[in-house]
Amino acid sequence: MIELRSVHKAFGAREILRGLSLEVPEGQNTVIIGYSGTGKSVTLKCIIGLLQPDAGEVEVDGDIVGAMEPDELVALRGKIGYVFQSAALFDSMTVNENIALGLRRRAIAESDLRDRIEESLAVVALGDAGEKYPSELSGGMRKRVGVARAIALKPKYILYDEPTTGLDPVTSAVMDELMVRTRDLGVTGVIVTHDMRSAFTAGDRVAMLYEGQIRQVGPAAELRETDDPVVRQFIEGRPDAPLSLRRAER
Repeated sequence: MIELRSVHKAFGAREILRGLSLEVPEGQNTVIIGYSGTGKSVTLKCIIGLLQPDAGEVEVDGDIVGAMEPDELVALRGKIGYVFQSAALFDSMTVNENIALGLRRRAIAESDLRDRIEESLAVVALGDAGEKYPSELSGGMRKRVGVARAIALKPKYILYDEPTTGLDPVTSAVMDELMVRTRDLGVTGVIVTHDMRSAFTAGDRVAMLYEGQIRQVGPAAELRETDDPVVRQFIEGRPDAPLSLRRAER
């Protein structure tokens, strides 16, 4: 299980996380929603050890991320896949080569590479794309390759950073289905998104991050029916932003 306890993170004078606490149960997709700049991506980076909290703890499977030695962080990242908002593929490499790069960094035997690549591309329905370059793929296909690259490592967890941003509604629905399918394969997901349709389709639990803390968390159906005015305003996409947010934007 992943657990964040009273996590604080600031960049200079700007405090982003202000005591964030959240549990991520195994075998479910936990979605983190919230206004831009509230620290959703920062939270993901704290989980995987790319950023260290100023205070508080991040625990993954009983180990405190901030106390890990470099070799322990490598081992941690071996069981956590990360799907970047931009897919983050190398343009000079084919799809197969992009996926193989991550496998080789984890010292996967060359004899297993082809099977791992074929299996992961089959999961995202891109079995015929292996020899293509990223420039030959649509934005949605590139994001699916990013998912394939993550699941090829057979991770226990996958962190998704805005997986449907920039996608048309049909392609977004495909991505949602893929995140559900990946969960059904036994992978625990943490999904950061602004897309409420995606949040309620792919998420088992939804957490609203507001002013550096979790404002509300619970089953997706519970958040959909919330009486909290801040959460409901965000879910409904109403433009009358809370006064504190308006002040922060000035």
